Amino acid sequence: MPSVNPLKQAIVTWPHWRTLALYGLLLLIAIAMVFPMVWLFSTSFKGPEESLLTTPPQLIPRDPTLDNYRRVWQQNPFGQYFLNSTIVAVLTVVINLVLCSLAAYPLARLAFRGRDLILALIVATIMIPFQIVMIPLYILAVNLGLRNTYAGLILPYLASAFGIFLMRQAFQGVPKELEEAARMDGCSDLGIWWNVMIPATRPALVTLGIFVFIGTWSEFLWPLILLDRPERYTLPLGVAQLAGSFSLDWRLVAAGSILSVLPAIAVFVLLQRFILPTETSSGVKG
Repeated sequence: MPSVNPLKQAIVTWPHWRTLALYGLLLLIAIAMVFPMVWLFSTSFKGPEESLLTTPPQLIPRDPTLDNYRRVWQQNPFGQYFLNSTIVAVLTVVINLVLCSLAAYPLARLAFRGRDLILALIVATIMIPFQIVMIPLYILAVNLGLRNTYAGLILPYLASAFGIFLMRQAFQGVPKELEEAARMDGCSDLGIWWNVMIPATRPALVTLGIFVFIGTWSEFLWPLILLDRPERYTLPLGVAQLAGSFSLDWRLVAAGSILSVLPAIAVFVLLQRFILPTETSSGVKG
């Protein structure tokens, strides 16, 4: 029986060890990212007699209770917070999808002078932090009488450079034959945008909608600046109110945080099946 060279065997098995090490690293990163959410979820079900700071952390409550959720909902107007956040998030998503797709269509399909420069300027605004434009936006909102209003909360997010760029890339992937066929049928540019481009780029629209919804739903800084009436607070501000100046119960904060993130998780779970490649070329014969 021929002898096996140990060096050769090590070289052969090295890629397997490298793959194993890579998966191990990815597993550690996943645990580090998921652990805070697991701890938050566990804390929200712990009673007042159970210690939160244990070593190692006790992730399974000894006596699970829903009392924290009941107290959060009854002692705070979380229903109004949910309504405010829902109105702002839904309107922002709808307006963002319409404006971003309208702006992206001519940048992707129409030829005019300065198109590339306009696109470059739009994309360059991604590098501008919100904190730089925050004060001018606040002054504008106050001068327009939009303080403590839904319109004021939506104003900074009417359209985004990321959304315009994403929709432009999606529109560029639509076969020109579909557009030419629509023109032969008498469609205008607006008709082509609505009847051809929008149905053909549904995955990109869903993706943009998810990003906008999650970003708007979790926005904290702009509502904190613009709102001073509690009845207009969104969920992030409502959760922040649970951490009072004179008392701090992490059980209530955890319960409020879980209630605030559940809608965003639900939207992603329900819509992720629509984020699939669309075979727009299937209607075009070679």
